[in-house]
Amino acid sequence: MTKTTRRVTANLALTLDGRYNGPGGATDLGAIVPYAVTDVARNHMGRIWKTATTAVLGRLNAEGFLGYWSTVADDTEADSHDRDYARWLLATEKVVFSRTLSDAPWDRTRIANGSVAKAVSELKASGEGDILVNSSAGLIKSLLAVDMIDRLYLMICPEVVGGGQRPFDDGLPGSTWRVAHQETGNRGEIALVYDRAR
Repeated sequence: MTKTTRRVTANLALTLDGRYNGPGGATDLGAIVPYAVTDVARNHMGRIWKTATTAVLGRLNAEGFLGYWSTVADDTEADSHDRDYARWLLATEKVVFSRTLSDAPWDRTRIANGSVAKAVSELKASGEGDILVNSSAGLIKSLLAVDMIDRLYLMICPEVVGGGQRPFDDGLPGSTWRVAHQETGNRGEIALVYDRAR
């Protein structure tokens, strides 16, 4: 296969103490959700998908995202940023990692259950546009561990939760990143875009 110039990008919201959820587990997003509807967050959301042609998701995120965003796509009362993102997500190619699904219940979706790094390498070898690993922290961690992420979209929420999971675990390979964009909101939220310096 011929290698293309596709970038692997990843989107994640974090608390000030670096957690993508609170001490209550995967559904404990109380410190993050209030910042998801700010102008800065919506501008940031617009950036994450503009150059992406493939979305990579874990099964739980796929179920939540595709269930929720399918209702937003044609909702005339929804924010235009939200509608645009929803339409992109529904229309784009999706790869969903799952150990329990054999068939995809969503349009334009295929199921993967092997190595995340191998599957993303295969995606990089063909096609065009960015490959967005969309808020699926487990997949992002796997790709950080093998230094395969080219761009990080981070939304920093000004809350300390004191417990929960972190994406940047001990043992990751060292890496250097450059700020490509930053924006701060009135509530203290910060949208950051980092590019991997290679």
